[in-house]
Amino acid sequence: MSNSSLAPGLKQRHVTMLSIAGVIGAGLFVFSGHAIAKAGPAVILAYVFTGALVVLVMRMLGEMAVASPDTGSFSTYADRAIGPWAGFSIGWLYWWFWVLAIPLEAIAAANIIHAWVPALDTWITALAVIVLLTCSNFFSVARYGEFEFWFGLIKIVAIIAFIALCAAALMGLLPEREVSGIGQLMAEHGGFAPNGLSAVIGAMLTTMFSFIGAEVVTIAAAESKNPARQITRATNSVVWRICVFYLLSILMILSVVPWNDPRLPEVGSFQRALEIMNIPNANLVIDIVVLLAVASCMNSQVYTASRMLYSLAKRGDAPRLYKYTTKANVPLAAVAGSTVIGIVATCINYFAPENVFKFLLSTSGAVALLVYLVIAISQLCLRRKLMAAGTLPAFRMWLFPWLTWAVILFISGALIGMFFIPAYRSEITATGLLAVMIICLGVIHQRRTHATSHQQRAALSQR
Repeated sequence: MSNSSLAPGLKQRHVTMLSIAGVIGAGLFVFSGHAIAKAGPAVILAYVFTGALVVLVMRMLGEMAVASPDTGSFSTYADRAIGPWAGFSIGWLYWWFWVLAIPLEAIAAANIIHAWVPALDTWITALAVIVLLTCSNFFSVARYGEFEFWFGLIKIVAIIAFIALCAAALMGLLPEREVSGIGQLMAEHGGFAPNGLSAVIGAMLTTMFSFIGAEVVTIAAAESKNPARQITRATNSVVWRICVFYLLSILMILSVVPWNDPRLPEVGSFQRALEIMNIPNANLVIDIVVLLAVASCMNSQVYTASRMLYSLAKRGDAPRLYKYTTKANVPLAAVAGSTVIGIVATCINYFAPENVFKFLLSTSGAVALLVYLVIAISQLCLRRKLMAAGTLPAFRMWLFPWLTWAVILFISGALIGMFFIPAYRSEITATGLLAVMIICLGVIHQRRTHATSHQQRAALSQR
């Protein structure tokens, strides 16, 4: 380890692909089936509302990132806007969210591989997947960008092919593969909102977590040339990305698969749609796509967790060891430290009592909403500081401060609503307790840092 700085190793095509494919995770291919089963065709409202929230949050984050690109992203902005305790707290919560996501993806990948090769133990396979995909983060950031470029390209091609296939079936261009269409399915299965509009709220909480990861591009752009331009491009493109990859693909599924199909939540929406269209080897096709999506997600999770840990260490909010980088400008200790926690969590899933891993997951269940809330509050504060300093960037949040306040109120309402929905109460409670504990640590850390600085200044003044 030779220094403590990163290098602009990501190329424009890397950042572009990250911005396009960053919101496409395994959740779209698998868990969208649960949301559709909950709300029926009205699930499209959940995706519209959630997508609009992500667009607004990305716009706010983009404004701050263009004004001051930083690999710590919203954690750094919270530090400047709200206080060091806020940057400390949201940074550690975000890191915790991503290191716990690593075993989830590894377990999903191991289950797919085990179905292909039953002789392989799933826990060994899961650990092997983590180690293998972490290797791309041990070298230069360009290596990570190259892996993510090809993973992202495959995901995009898969979704476009799926949309084209469904469109062809709906137009009667596929022989012996007739599908009903959304109008007929609604007429036969209870209409637009068969479970009532209240079911849309529950579906929104499911879809909310499918979008987490859109903000990663603002972290990665800090390691590219001309990060302000890259962030502007990525943020401007988030609208059509959500419309094409989420809204259009979900609309196609709703036109093919009945919302009350018992296999829908079991096998996932994409696979069930292919089965209904009599596409050969639908299970194998989706398994391959999901495996690649899982690999892409894990690759990004290790990268994102390590950069957040690196940023925390640079600001003195994490052990100094994690701020050092190799000659290739890679925060090797931060990558290794994040991966080790992911490995430990994976082992807990297989060898500890089942409730232990479930509790760990519940502590990160509402972190995505907390991150979005902090981004909105930070933008509200920093915009005024930028205006006072006369350094407001050309890329700005729309209708400030009204839309910013609308996002703050909406997220606050969603967090409160989660507590009153039994299925999400344990998550919001566990995440809330963890957040309170970390905030307390952040306040203590801030006071100690302030006291140390005061003592150093006093010692210097006496010399």
